[in-house]
Amino acid sequence: EVQLVESGGGLVQPGGSLRLSCAASGFTFGSYAMSWVRQAPGKGLEWVSAIGASGGITDVVNSRFTISRDNAKNTLYLQLNSLKPEDTAVYYCAKGGSTWVHAAVDYWDKGTLVTVSS
Repeated sequence: EVQLVESGGGLVQPGGSLRLSCAASGFTFGSYAMSWVRQAPGKGLEWVSAIGASGGITDVVNSRFTISRDNAKNTLYLQLNSLKPEDTAVYYCAKGGSTWVHAAVDYWDKGTLVTVSS
């Protein structure tokens, strides 16, 4: 059974930073691309970042965010810097369907809430 457990969310002031983590289990983590997507209150899902299975290729919606992975620890990360109130959202870790960095997502779980407010 695929499981993705996000952590690291919380309340942060504008300009602050957070590091989100996603612990994966139930599949061969190092064989699949992974992504982060988010959903702001009252809005639809928005793609944030993706990383290929080996970690060598990444893509991100803006330069304030950095995606990384540790295949030895079956863990995905998202570093969020210079946070703005519009970054407030539930952030979901998502599994891709193949090794390719932009493989379609086929699973995501409960997410972690990031609130940017003074």
